[in-house]
Amino acid sequence: MNQVKELEKIATEIRLTVLRSIVSAGAGHTGGSLSSVDILVALYFHLMKIDPEHPEWEERDRFILSKGHSVESYHAVLSQRGFFSREVLDSYGRFNSILAGHPTRKVPGIEVSSGALGHGLSVGVGLALAAKRSNAAFTTYVLTGDGEHGEGSLMEAAAAAGHYKLDNLVSIIDRNGLQISGFTEDVMAIENLEAKYQACGWRVKNCHGNQMKDLVETLDATPFETAKPSLIIAHTTKGKGVSFMENKANWHHKVPSEEELKQAMKELKQ
Repeated sequence: MNQVKELEKIATEIRLTVLRSIVSAGAGHTGGSLSSVDILVALYFHLMKIDPEHPEWEERDRFILSKGHSVESYHAVLSQRGFFSREVLDSYGRFNSILAGHPTRKVPGIEVSSGALGHGLSVGVGLALAAKRSNAAFTTYVLTGDGEHGEGSLMEAAAAAGHYKLDNLVSIIDRNGLQISGFTEDVMAIENLEAKYQACGWRVKNCHGNQMKDLVETLDATPFETAKPSLIIAHTTKGKGVSFMENKANWHHKVPSEEELKQAMKELKQ
């Protein structure tokens, strides 16, 4: 329980950092970054086998942020985990900064340049298959968005993962129910996600993606079944932690004003 509390504290710090970064840069994807914070914190501060001082360590677990537009939370987590300094983090949005609006390989700790929605799981399948064929012990984790599930390439990757029995692959869906233009089920209905992945040979579990205890327990149970890839449908809230941002599509990439930032920070610190 103490560890869960510590992870929750880190997640709050990350949310504060995300909001400051977006306001400072004058750009960013606020809602999806906030919804995915707990997932990233659980992975990087609890579960994954990594070494920030040696980002290319061969035995490290691999992580791919397929929903690359939510990079602000990814940058904040990598910095706090020790992959690069706070000074570098503060350069986000500035000329010549290595930190761009989507993940790039220039940044220590980032495995794949991503953001063209729909291809992250395909890369993850390739990494997991390569690990199987070379007897490497690492696990590959992929965080996808629910909005990107309108892309057919995701289900092609899901089918391949099931075919090759990649139980060293864990995919997580940030299921906040919203995308840039509205609710996912209004824009391009994607349900039943659980049934679709099960049909492709995956073992699927649902969890509360913004409740750290449930999230950690679910992640700790992976792989869920031998010879099957694992899918976690993490039910989250877009804009999580800030009342006037929560579950609002217009906060997909809206930048808070200084007054909104003050209010958001006050809420998060309570």
